[in-house]
Amino acid sequence: MTYDALITTDLRNQPQPQLAKEWSVGADGKTWTFKLHDGAKWSDGQPLTAEDVAFTWNMINKFDAFALIKDYTTHLKSAEAKDPSTVVLTFDTPVANTVERFSGVFILPKHIWEKFKDEKAATEYENTDLVGSGPFTLAEYKPGEFVRLKANKDHYLDPPKIDEVIYKVYGNADALVQALKSGEVDLIEPSQTAVKTLQSEQNVKVEIGNGLSLTDIIFNVTDKKNCPKDTGKCTGHPALKDVKVRQALAYATDKQQLIDVVLLGLGTPGLSLVMPGHGEPFNSSLQDYLYDVEKAKQMLEDAGYKDTDGDGIREMPGDPKTPLSFRYSYPSDQLTNGPRFGELLSDMWKQAGVELKIQPVEADTLTAACCPAFDVDIMNWGWTAGPDPASLLGIATTRNIPTGTSETGYSNPEYDKLFDEQETTVDAAKRKDLIWKMQEILVRDVPYIIPYYAQKVEAYRTDRFQGWVVDPQGILQLGSGRISLTVITPVK
Repeated sequence: MTYDALITTDLRNQPQPQLAKEWSVGADGKTWTFKLHDGAKWSDGQPLTAEDVAFTWNMINKFDAFALIKDYTTHLKSAEAKDPSTVVLTFDTPVANTVERFSGVFILPKHIWEKFKDEKAATEYENTDLVGSGPFTLAEYKPGEFVRLKANKDHYLDPPKIDEVIYKVYGNADALVQALKSGEVDLIEPSQTAVKTLQSEQNVKVEIGNGLSLTDIIFNVTDKKNCPKDTGKCTGHPALKDVKVRQALAYATDKQQLIDVVLLGLGTPGLSLVMPGHGEPFNSSLQDYLYDVEKAKQMLEDAGYKDTDGDGIREMPGDPKTPLSFRYSYPSDQLTNGPRFGELLSDMWKQAGVELKIQPVEADTLTAACCPAFDVDIMNWGWTAGPDPASLLGIATTRNIPTGTSETGYSNPEYDKLFDEQETTVDAAKRKDLIWKMQEILVRDVPYIIPYYAQKVEAYRTDRFQGWVVDPQGILQLGSGRISLTVITPVK
């Protein structure tokens, strides 16, 4: 909302202009030239030029601690400002995921960030002034309460028609729904359990649409040799390093029940870090672990995980003092789905002789415990993918174990090689084959269980603002993106 990238994507993930009004690639497939829009400015009044673009790409490429964004700069050879409105990005090889790269790197003001000479200083910078170039600027922020954004009416491309946006934090799902009913708020993302109630509410419209998000059950499989030296604790339960245990737990997971109860049917069974919304790169030939608790029990039994003391909980082979009792964490801001999901999963796995100790954890605290400390056993969380099918596949690479991006600590040289290869394979058919193989490996090795892809649900008042942008064949993105929030107008 407060920053711009070179390009953006529409609701069907097709590239659209943002800072760049036009762009082209050279005959070698390595050199990309971007012509910038006129009139772009930083929120402190200084002009935005190609120097800012080149600086941003070079800085992120130079530092290792920019997590997901760092992957967008791989193979970058140089970023140069040819003149104030022309920037050239040169790669050492043709790269495949260009739409995601160019839309995923938000351009930073050189005059603010050039003072940070190393990545430690850059990543510790709190950026409270938030000098950006987007259609909104940060006006006020109270952690745990609200964020207030003021419209940038002079934005070069998308000047909002409204004056401000306030993102308000609510402590529970019922209060959130009631706030929409009373008119205290204009737009919410309700839980699936509130859909029927809201659909019958006067002056409220509920939109149910596609998303590029998944829920995942995350296993800490970190090997001691890959434990990050300075930050890693790597305390995961030893049983989770056994692929047979993870496969058995996949068989013990009734995905359809989770969809029916948690989502009230508004979702489809998940399987891969690539999603059906990505089209052909989604490996539709994959065979899931169909729910079969007896098979799960037999797999654990055959692998030596037996219940020797008869308490209903299996133990490690040859170690009756170490039961299959796992810490199960989820972010506490999952107001409704988190507790319900955990209770259901606990009941399912208990039938196979596995215990879950459920603990909600504040999101930042859970992030610190997870990545790259790996001081967890199992987490329930989720991801939102970018437009490129490989946007989430990179989190499972070995190189992301120390960066804070990998939540599993999964490491597989074959998988790493395939990821690197697809990154520079511009032939769509060949790249699809590589991405399909990567999905096959992840399903086989089960560092994650993907229980479902939830449908997106958003509800808004029809008597307050009009012009919300909805594409039945696209991604539903009312309050989380700027497409709607720059065009809506008050209802007269």
